[in-house]
Amino acid sequence: MSISVAAFYQFAAVADPAALRAELRPQAEALGLKGTLILASEGINATLAGEHAAIDAFLAVITPHFDQLELKRAQTPTMPFKRLKLHLKREIVTLGAAEADPSLQVGVYVPPSEWNALLDDPEVTLIDTRNSFEVAHGTFPGAIDPLTTKFGEFPEFVANQLDPQKHRKVAMFCTGGIRCEKATSLLLARGFSEVYHLKGGILGYLAQMPVEENRFQGACFVFDERETVVPG
Repeated sequence: MSISVAAFYQFAAVADPAALRAELRPQAEALGLKGTLILASEGINATLAGEHAAIDAFLAVITPHFDQLELKRAQTPTMPFKRLKLHLKREIVTLGAAEADPSLQVGVYVPPSEWNALLDDPEVTLIDTRNSFEVAHGTFPGAIDPLTTKFGEFPEFVANQLDPQKHRKVAMFCTGGIRCEKATSLLLARGFSEVYHLKGGILGYLAQMPVEENRFQGACFVFDERETVVPG
């Protein structure tokens, strides 16, 4: 039996994250789902696995709360998680920069079908917003590695290595898109005027782009027992 893996997130105001967790936990358990779900006042971020029908049922449960999920699905032959974890956190992806607020502003979304053309633009500064151990598995050619060990170090990289006057056109990418939501919001708040990010992240790109048009080199690290995914 094939296992369905759903990775999804949405930045949206959550009035009472604890109450929502209490509502969602028994339903996820009853459906036999495993993986991690994070709730914060700024939204939801999760990667869950289970039977295809169970994932569908859980997505139907959360849709009344989050109706614009950025969702990616994949199939894997075995369960990639050992247990179900539902966490409450201050941020659904930890950056630690209050000025980065995706509910107020984010960069321009670039669909996978248009990403290669952006890569060919000589004026673009391309930045991989992931951590170095992820970058080591694979990245897009020419991308800058911020040399971070955690996402919370990214604001320091921006302060020390990027200049709004010098880097007038910045494009960024990450695994599934969520870190880029925060990263582009950060750059806009710090005076960068033209900021782009890959919609759906590397996972969305690998899922949608034909293998012969793929520019991503290597494998994409993922935070479960699959460890990496590759083109095709």
